[in-house]
Amino acid sequence: MSHLMNTYARLPVTFVRGEGVWLWDTEGRRYLDGLAGIAVNTLGHAHPRFTAALGAQIGKLIHCSNVYQINEQELLADKLCNLTGMREVFFCNSGCEANEAAIKLARMYGHRQGIEAPAIIVMEKAFHGRTLATLSATGNRKVQAGFEPLVSGFVRVPYDDLDAIRQVAQHNRNVVAVLVETIQGEGGIRTLDIEYLKQLRQICDEQNWLLMLDEVQCGIGRTGEWFAYQHSGILPDVMTLAKGLGSGVPIGACLAAGKAAGTFQPGNHGSTFGGNPLACVAGLTTLNIIEQDKLMSHAEKLGRFLHDGFNTALQGVKGVKEIRGQGLMIGIELDQPCGDLVKLALAQGLLINVTADSVIRLLPPLVMKQDEAQQLLDILCPLIKEFLQT
Repeated sequence: MSHLMNTYARLPVTFVRGEGVWLWDTEGRRYLDGLAGIAVNTLGHAHPRFTAALGAQIGKLIHCSNVYQINEQELLADKLCNLTGMREVFFCNSGCEANEAAIKLARMYGHRQGIEAPAIIVMEKAFHGRTLATLSATGNRKVQAGFEPLVSGFVRVPYDDLDAIRQVAQHNRNVVAVLVETIQGEGGIRTLDIEYLKQLRQICDEQNWLLMLDEVQCGIGRTGEWFAYQHSGILPDVMTLAKGLGSGVPIGACLAAGKAAGTFQPGNHGSTFGGNPLACVAGLTTLNIIEQDKLMSHAEKLGRFLHDGFNTALQGVKGVKEIRGQGLMIGIELDQPCGDLVKLALAQGLLINVTADSVIRLLPPLVMKQDEAQQLLDILCPLIKEFLQT
């Protein structure tokens, strides 16, 4: 009997080591990783430069309280702000913590504008985390069920619907911010249109709202730019990061710019472990390797290769509704629930995920090579066709 809380419907496999885009289980069987720990293992597994940097840091200093200055934290903050054009960074341990920080920042911003009950516009089918505030911001009733009463202060609108946001602006004077995923991950790999982002930036400027972008899953080079919003040329007021930033070491970040910068003052927010030397070295090393190895352009090129491969192999296949995404963030929507494909793929030595019940989600490491991407296509495409024929 396991003493673990029964919070995960775990698959019947245990991995003991990895190398690049490959994992090996306790029986010595090899698996192609098309999921990267759900967009976490940016550099794959056991990347030699990454593990060397972590080993060196462990030998020097793992943790030092935020009561003191932390050099590695300063360096990572500088790097992120140079890459984004943002002005300041708060470090934490996860995506939900980063989004929690963003929500708190928006509320404090609103109070300083004289708004007693600040509200944040959020989206249908969104996913922002599992703390009570981020759960309440999430647009998935299945995830929220059983945790009522939810946190108030959120106004929900359809994803990618500017008219709905304009309607809220006319009728709700308590709104202080919009929180939106640049690409919805859990919601089914749904991408915001570039023109939508530009107009949303304009609306937020007109209303004096904060534009807060959740890039926890789509950030860190996965779409071919450092961050998905950069395809549109805008700059958010707040952006949240986690997952791929530390290549497997827990780290999250909430970045602020413009009218959001300077909102937090000493004592307003904090984190015991957030931004410790080890996590920040993981973040710095991840960003440096992406830069040195040109992994962003590689992600864009390999993403096109996979998109073209899926479009060719699945063209005209009844039951395939849409193939969408950007870079190495790919969703294949079927016309029926397809959770069984996860186990079927596992049996064939491939790790995938299904989200929103009917969307096959692929988030491979940025270090995947073209021949490995071809192997992914060779395994998954026949499985999809066979599944849809049964």
